[in-house]
Amino acid sequence: MPKRVLTGTVVSDKTDKTVVVKVERRVKHALYGKIIKRSKKYHAHDETNEYREGETVRIEETAPMSKLKTWKVIERVDTHATPNHA
Repeated sequence: MPKRVLTGTVVSDKTDKTVVVKVERRVKHALYGKIIKRSKKYHAHDETNEYREGETVRIEETAPMSKLKTWKVIERVDTHATPNHA
């Protein structure tokens, strides 16, 4: 079975070798039909601490590394993002 790959925005890079990535998806409301946004946060492994808050990254599912980390960052998608901290 292929590994899942998701694209999202880094919302936190405060922990060592870990980033929190927010992945948004658009779904249609079952009754009213309006398109609404749903989001979920994933803890992803960042071995070199190179990804910063605000960047768009691609993450891939891996074997569990800890209680929360079952994803790893593959690559940076958007290089023009400006980090929120100095």
